[in-house]
Amino acid sequence: MMTQKTRLALLLFLFITLHLTSYAKEVFPDGTPIPDWFRQNKPTDITKLGKQYRITDYNLSSDSTLIQTTLLQAVIDKAHENGGGVVIIPKGTFLSGSLFFRKGTHLHLEEGARLKGSDDISNFPLVMTRMEGQTLKYFAALVNADGLDGFTISGKGTIDGNGLRYWKSFWLRREFNPNTTNMDEMRPRLVYISNSRNVQLSGVKLMNSPFWTTHLYKCENVKLLDLYIYSPKEPVKAPSSDAVDIDACKNVLIKNCYMSVNDDAVALKGGKGPRADKDPNNGGNQNIIIEDCTYGYCHGALTFGSESIHNRNIILRRIKINHAERLLWLKMRPDTPQNYGYVLVEDIEGHDIGNFIYIRPWTQFFDLKGEQVSGTSTAHHITMRNIKLDCENFFNVGIADKKSDTPGYKAILSDFRFENIEVTAENFLQVDTSIIENFKLKNVTVNGKKIN
Repeated sequence: MMTQKTRLALLLFLFITLHLTSYAKEVFPDGTPIPDWFRQNKPTDITKLGKQYRITDYNLSSDSTLIQTTLLQAVIDKAHENGGGVVIIPKGTFLSGSLFFRKGTHLHLEEGARLKGSDDISNFPLVMTRMEGQTLKYFAALVNADGLDGFTISGKGTIDGNGLRYWKSFWLRREFNPNTTNMDEMRPRLVYISNSRNVQLSGVKLMNSPFWTTHLYKCENVKLLDLYIYSPKEPVKAPSSDAVDIDACKNVLIKNCYMSVNDDAVALKGGKGPRADKDPNNGGNQNIIIEDCTYGYCHGALTFGSESIHNRNIILRRIKINHAERLLWLKMRPDTPQNYGYVLVEDIEGHDIGNFIYIRPWTQFFDLKGEQVSGTSTAHHITMRNIKLDCENFFNVGIADKKSDTPGYKAILSDFRFENIEVTAENFLQVDTSIIENFKLKNVTVNGKKIN
């Protein structure tokens, strides 16, 4: 007879086997396996990153009125020159303009530490950078890291963009000139990481950014873990304060984060314009997973665009969301060739949502640059399942627009699947299955009525 000890050992073996088997079967929407890298997540251990450089040991003092950019940069440079190490921000407030991290250096903010950005734009130099799908000269961010494989930001402290003056100035300028663009009002981003691999941001608070909060450009293998990302929507709205902008990147994990901003939470970027897919500075995004996160207010929980060309294998899952204007937002630019494909949105709970799915032409700053778009833009293999939420509109989809009737431009939506969805909608916009080729609905209930 089988003893109780043997029986328990067998059950344990079966549990582990089934657990590992489920991991082995986990795949991206296009069927390719999800690498183990996405499951191997640990807080940054700064004791393994070299010598620690506590900034208060180098003539810096906690003074929220004193700009200390030069002294802070000197500590970063010293760490680099000595072979690398961790720049430690201790408890206190330290005011700064743009900082440029160098090879082998890292940033750690202790609990109670606040790295605060200057509200004077002259403390942020003009550099060649990436902004709104363009490579151009613009203002550096508060924290900059370019070509730094293995770069980390960690700790329990705060990077504070101190954005109030910039926000007020933007809205005043917009009131004076309604055609003011996002970049007309000079303002920096909070964190900009480019051309880097094996990057991890964990634990810190990223708050009050004057512009985009976390911008990743041409990076690979990036993890954002346990972050708190916030910019207000009132009493003064923080314009264009996207939580995370992913711009021509591969293998990005956003896990256990809180995001509440006055624009998109996670936005996929990559380029814009009729030749965007031919420009080597542009690129697509591939293998992006956003999971186990909580959302406050945002314009879009997951947004494709407004400057985006190719996105493949994008997953949003196990999300709790409150007061987003859109759950999934596909911006179709009639002046840009686009291919959005293999997207999975699953296991979502939420309330006070504006739109369950929103797909419309995006014509803000429409510009064919004297050319004619040719070819077909597509959004295909989009799956939304296991979702329960209340919203204003369920199916807000349309690809017709006066500017989308551009010679040579065509947008096709195909291979959508909605499954196990329970929604209450204030305005039940009719699900027009003719808009989407091969549109399948299974167990979809809106306002208590099955629509499939």
